[in-house]
Amino acid sequence: MILLRTSHGKRIREFITVVSDEDYHTDLGIIYMNDILQSSIGDTVQSHKGHTFLIHRPRTPDFFRHAKRTGAPMMPKDIGMIIAYTGLNKNDVVLDSGTGSGILAMYLGSIAKKVISYEIKEDFAEVARQNIINAGLDNVEVRCGDIVEEVKNLDQAFDVITLDTMHSMKVIPHVINILQTGGYVATYSPFIEQTKEIRQSFGEAGFSDVVTLECIEREISFSDRGTRPSTARVGHTGFITIARK
Repeated sequence: MILLRTSHGKRIREFITVVSDEDYHTDLGIIYMNDILQSSIGDTVQSHKGHTFLIHRPRTPDFFRHAKRTGAPMMPKDIGMIIAYTGLNKNDVVLDSGTGSGILAMYLGSIAKKVISYEIKEDFAEVARQNIINAGLDNVEVRCGDIVEEVKNLDQAFDVITLDTMHSMKVIPHVINILQTGGYVATYSPFIEQTKEIRQSFGEAGFSDVVTLECIEREISFSDRGTRPSTARVGHTGFITIARK
């Protein structure tokens, strides 16, 4: 996979494609794959219309922008909190639930040793699998199943467990049995009511080290008129609750 970037009409345009034998068609012209095959990361190629593209090696934020979506994914600011507050590292085995498009699983898989992600809808799972393949990750496994039931049958231990599902409170009573001592569970919930149920479930399951956080993000807009927080972005997305065994 490569990322092609160019500037057109005062905007940055990006395209992600697989390096293959077929030429790549864009509205800015055809990019001949033979030119790409003879180039390296950091080189430029031109389309048949004369537009110049810089060749990048795509990173996870690029796949966040360009991956096929099956719904609203968790935002990078929330994913960053999960990674930071759980101390996710290259030795960790992760259980993820609520795969969706596979965005969170890709971020986790770019760091962790192994990620097993559950998605209840088979068509969503197929989209996530393809996104993960496109991202070049071979350590992320997407399974189709209802985590509320599947969690009862898991017999391996996990270092980090992430739950992005409306039924997180039903899963929490069982995760303590498959979570390594010192491991973390991180849940995402968009509403306070759901978050309160999650906190109650953690308490009843015996977790005592629990914190709920919200990250508000504001992009800063720069213009000739002045500098101010942008009005184009919504600050709140959801609440992150993190518990440690």
